[in-house]
Amino acid sequence: MIAIITGASRGIGREVAKRLARDGFKVVVNYAGNAAKAQEVVDEIKSAGGEAIAVQADVAIDADVERLFKRALDTFGAIDVVVNSAGIMHMLPIVEGDVEVFDKTIATNLRGAFLVLAQAARHVSTGGRIIAFSSSVIARGFPGYGAYIASKAGVEGLVHVLANELRGRGITVNAVAPGPVATELFLTGKTEAQIEQLSKLPPLERLGQPEDIANVVSFLAGPGGGWVNNQVLRANGGFA
Repeated sequence: MIAIITGASRGIGREVAKRLARDGFKVVVNYAGNAAKAQEVVDEIKSAGGEAIAVQADVAIDADVERLFKRALDTFGAIDVVVNSAGIMHMLPIVEGDVEVFDKTIATNLRGAFLVLAQAARHVSTGGRIIAFSSSVIARGFPGYGAYIASKAGVEGLVHVLANELRGRGITVNAVAPGPVATELFLTGKTEAQIEQLSKLPPLERLGQPEDIANVVSFLAGPGGGWVNNQVLRANGGFA
């Protein structure tokens, strides 16, 4: 079984790659710019007896995404699971009208998801799994998250449409929507007070860990998730 994980050099994507490798998948570790971090993931997987390769590709660039999938097919011969974890988050009030930040967020989070899902729809084997990442912050509408929420709401729309478009191929299409998770993406730019406040919002009163989300992806990618389709799983400790 072969899995592509985008944005797998850090954060949630990194843990997903390692978890699926433990589950027995041969893993394609995608990264945008940090080759050293991606190679660390590959080395860790190999040291545990797994198989993995690192492939650079910017998910916002069509040719890069096409090359990513071609490399996976050329190396392993098939693709069974695709997890689109690549994403960015810049927090700015809508009133500032920063079109550059908005466009960059949409390019990576939404255009990137569209390109990855399109390639996945073409190449994932019958009975495979396609998993995108949304966010539970959609339901909260926090100030400053306008561009990010817009991009993730779009991802959820793509997931619902693609699940219907793949009727008859036995491929599930779902999204995972984490709540606050202790990753570099989430923690950057926040004060200790803000982090403490956000950690208390879920009834479980803690930040999620990347492993918490990797466990959900493992379920969706494995045999136990075969009857879950066209869903958004809000893995957030009761955050929303």
